[in-house]
Amino acid sequence: MPYLVQVAQAAEYNGFESVLSPTGLWCQDAWLTTAAISQHTERLKFLVALRPGAMSPTLAAQMAATYQDLTGGRLNVNVVAGGESTEQRAFGDFLDKDGRYARTGEFLDIVSRLWDHEPPFDYRGEHLAVEQARLDFPPAPRPQVYFGGSSAAAATVAAEHADVFLTWGEPPQQAKEKIDRIRELARARGRSVRFGIRLHTISRETSAQAWAVAEGMLAGVDERMIQEQQEALRRSESEGQRRMLDLHGGSATKLQVHPGLWAGVGLLRGGAGTAMVGSYREVADLIAEYVAAGIDEFVLSGYPCLEEAYWFGEGVRPLLQADGLL
Repeated sequence: MPYLVQVAQAAEYNGFESVLSPTGLWCQDAWLTTAAISQHTERLKFLVALRPGAMSPTLAAQMAATYQDLTGGRLNVNVVAGGESTEQRAFGDFLDKDGRYARTGEFLDIVSRLWDHEPPFDYRGEHLAVEQARLDFPPAPRPQVYFGGSSAAAATVAAEHADVFLTWGEPPQQAKEKIDRIRELARARGRSVRFGIRLHTISRETSAQAWAVAEGMLAGVDERMIQEQQEALRRSESEGQRRMLDLHGGSATKLQVHPGLWAGVGLLRGGAGTAMVGSYREVADLIAEYVAAGIDEFVLSGYPCLEEAYWFGEGVRPLLQADGLL
């Protein structure tokens, strides 16, 4: 906990608007952890996971409203439909992937109506039902809904409900193709969506310093460990995970998948597997490429978390501000 407080305070000091908290069996509960950390920060917002397979929509809406009251309105929500059936079953959720996305749409229907302070209402869907649901104290402000997913089912939910659609760090052109698809689906429903991307960052004063750090992260890693992890990740049900793996194909010799975009993280880590690597100027220029492709928000992390917050905050952020990108 003390280290997480340090990281959050470093993010706030370095001008980051918000922080994303993880969710899953492998980490602590995001709601309790971030609520505690919020008491050690003043302006920092928290992007916290809502899992439709693990809680009722009415409870989720109530928790979000309470969080806004306790933190002065510093909550946004990352809706996690669930990528892996094995983990979902551990949480007591036995729907298949398509069922999870269908339920997520129903979940967000209910939550949205509660946040809009509708009179008590009944709702009966294929997966979820409530009777006389109400929220006496709606959240102020209304949390923004972040949502990601690369499958067709995920795209439909995003187009109908997301304020911000999130994607993992594919090269700018691939990200643009996904953005265009979601934007058109949302437009057909009379909606507009913003777009965010999840990336790691390794930024230093010079390009050589940054690439030395990236290469050093894999130095000494046994090839068998990489192979075993790649085999495990290939069994994932996630379309987004497949797209991450396809960037490098499991090969440690083809890791720069776009100028300044390094896929080495994805050899060993599931989920977001790419990092922007380079000098402060080079990283700022790559961010500008993503902005030109349609990205509005960047969810960044680095190793180690605390130090990278300062390297990026003190080295890259002033350049972004001078370029008019902040």
